[in-house]
Amino acid sequence: MSIGGIILAIVIGLVAGLIARAVIPGKQDLGIVATLVLGLIGSVVGNLIVSLIRDGEATFDLGGWWASILGAIVVLGIYVAVAGRGRRSVSR
Repeated sequence: MSIGGIILAIVIGLVAGLIARAVIPGKQDLGIVATLVLGLIGSVVGNLIVSLIRDGEATFDLGGWWASILGAIVVLGIYVAVAGRGRRSVSR
């Protein structure tokens, strides 16, 4: 991957992570680096799912804005569900 591809992947990941944070309700305690990582992971997950549906085989890809955003939303939703369970306190 060239330096231009790496920069593009970072920009796509950051934008996808920011959009996912705007879409998912509630407060997420994520900094800019965590948002970037969330977006990059979501980009990979979303594009992997789209490639499975479209081609029938898994291919690693960081392109595709819509798949990146949808993947980031799914990954953030899972993060909020898992992290939310650990934060709940039992009050009697």
